[in-house]
Amino acid sequence: MSIAKRPSFGSDYLEGAHPAILQRLVETNLEQSAGYGTDTYSESARNKIRSACRAPEAAVFFLVGGTQANATVIDAILYSYQGVLAAETGHISIHEAGAIEASGHKVLPLPQTNGKLSAKDICHYLDRYWKDETHEHMVMPGMVYLSQPTEYGTLYSLSELKEISEICHRNQIALYVDGARLAYALACPENDVTLPDLAALCDAFYIGGTKCGALFGEAVVVPRHNFIPHFFTIIKQHGALLAKGRIAGIQFETLFTDNLYEKIGQTAIEAAGRIRNALYDKGYKLAIPSPTNQIFIELDKAQLAALSDKVELGFWENLDENRIIMRIATSWATRKEDVDQLIASL
Repeated sequence: MSIAKRPSFGSDYLEGAHPAILQRLVETNLEQSAGYGTDTYSESARNKIRSACRAPEAAVFFLVGGTQANATVIDAILYSYQGVLAAETGHISIHEAGAIEASGHKVLPLPQTNGKLSAKDICHYLDRYWKDETHEHMVMPGMVYLSQPTEYGTLYSLSELKEISEICHRNQIALYVDGARLAYALACPENDVTLPDLAALCDAFYIGGTKCGALFGEAVVVPRHNFIPHFFTIIKQHGALLAKGRIAGIQFETLFTDNLYEKIGQTAIEAAGRIRNALYDKGYKLAIPSPTNQIFIELDKAQLAALSDKVELGFWENLDENRIIMRIATSWATRKEDVDQLIASL
């Protein structure tokens, strides 16, 4: 007797790649092309990303994964004596195994509200640092790191991003945005930050592919020409230069054809909306007001045991001996029948 497989909502990168990407990889599989991202597909992808960001002078680089992109970009921008300001719940703060610290830069954690930094707290930290007579003995803040969406699935508004950008540039420090789940932000009705906004307000950001329809890969965008000199060489130093670069290039060329990237998150957002409404209707408590593809639900152990027999959720944190926060994550590939099964299981 076969056992029905539980649908999994444990993460948003469980599936492979969007069918259009697989088709293009098969079609181009036996072609010979230059390496290290110097091929025509990668250049086409770069041009399409520049167009989508309205940043014709931007440098675009394709790296394999998010932690690799974060560690490489942050190390490339910061001087050896500088650190990076991030939410205490930020990805680089807790879920990258000290990758930033391993490169010699300290993560300087700040308080957060639903995963977000406030301009006020950033400003306060910078003022306090420069007014401290012993600041030359301390790690200098050289960058602010944000995620859009945040680790908690929440969104920075355009006004919030503008305010933080202004503070960064007034203090001559860089603003870097992690866009691992950027497609889900762009597809979210509550979002008002566009790719051109990111290009105008950030010194660097990346467009996530791994969690957003690609087999792997992130596109690092540096809007101002030569803001990071010799970045190609720095990528190589970090072991992050993909020899068969056209594999990443083809994926992003496909994602940025016919607005696929900005459309691909709609499935996840619609599925999350259905699940969220069902949770509200059935009286479940949501731990974080996230409007994107991540839902954080508070369960007791009996509720979790009952649900775990039917669907797979992702562990987030223990609240106490009996209460747990679990994460429900939808993706570009989430199936309607799996959502139906989850809702029925509630």
